[in-house]
Amino acid sequence: MRVISLCPSNTELIEYLGLTHLLVGVDDFSDWPESVLALPKLGPDLSINMDLVEELQPDMVLASLSVPGMEKNVEALKERGIPHIVLNPQSLNDIERDLIITAEILGMPERGTTAAKQFRERLDAIKSLAAKVTNHPALYWEWWPKPIFTPGKINWLTEISSAAGAQNVFSDVDLASVQTDWEDVLNRKPDFICLAWVGVRREKVQKNVVKKRLGYERLNYLTDDRILILEEELYCRPSPRLLDGLEKLYKLIHK
Repeated sequence: MRVISLCPSNTELIEYLGLTHLLVGVDDFSDWPESVLALPKLGPDLSINMDLVEELQPDMVLASLSVPGMEKNVEALKERGIPHIVLNPQSLNDIERDLIITAEILGMPERGTTAAKQFRERLDAIKSLAAKVTNHPALYWEWWPKPIFTPGKINWLTEISSAAGAQNVFSDVDLASVQTDWEDVLNRKPDFICLAWVGVRREKVQKNVVKKRLGYERLNYLTDDRILILEEELYCRPSPRLLDGLEKLYKLIHK
């Protein structure tokens, strides 16, 4: 089959299924596995060039609704009669289910069953370790610095926090993404600050951006090693790579 992925999380899902060799084109932001860098690029995930998609004559396009604005890609696929499925994972269970659904659509259901089993076993292994810890730190996740955006209750990072034996300080807000301010963050007294800015490489993120904020001295109990600069690709994309992020997070917060 000739398969196209329209966002990084879908591309990573395909790799987890062991089916990257089926891909004939990807969006501009898909950067893992490294082999996809050689594939035709179809534009940014919010503005896919549908003419190029058609030219590649795909048997199946993996679309997504994981970012607001992707709806227009789905509408264009429908208008042109291009075969596609739409994934919209909001939780770890959704990702596990999407492995099964995608493999079935591509005619290799056994791949999905195996991958989903491996996904669940890795998740359960970390949960078992976390169940033994006595310290459950409060984590403040920052997706964007200005204005401040952070994940709320309906988000995989709240699940990741819990699975790692911690708690997202904004887990009481019944939203997927919360726009807030620094004063609100200070009042929640996090034990760790986790910086994973969407679309920004880890090496571009500086701790001083946080340390220079008004009132930061109220967090003087935080040592420098409790401000974590994390890879956005391991925490901000709803793909199986979240498990890589989870395993790393567990080690960082339970040293």
